[in-house]
Amino acid sequence: MQPDQILPLAILLLFSFGSNLPLGYLREASRKFTLRWVFLIHVSIPFIIALRILLGFNWHWIPSTLFCAVAGQLIGGRIRRRKLE
Repeated sequence: MQPDQILPLAILLLFSFGSNLPLGYLREASRKFTLRWVFLIHVSIPFIIALRILLGFNWHWIPSTLFCAVAGQLIGGRIRRRKLE
């Protein structure tokens, strides 16, 4: 990886994580396997893909962005559960 790609990669990964925090928070209030629940899980994916392509990263970075998106979903859900305790 070249040094000039560090900032775009950080932007991509932070966007993947940050955009899924509120979605995970909202998902936690939805019943599992409903249309709303599925939508909240998947709505960020097209934007993450578009940003990945726009920033010039190939498909090798999909696992990293997926990890950040899942982490954002889980942490957002955990924040909501802790708030309701």
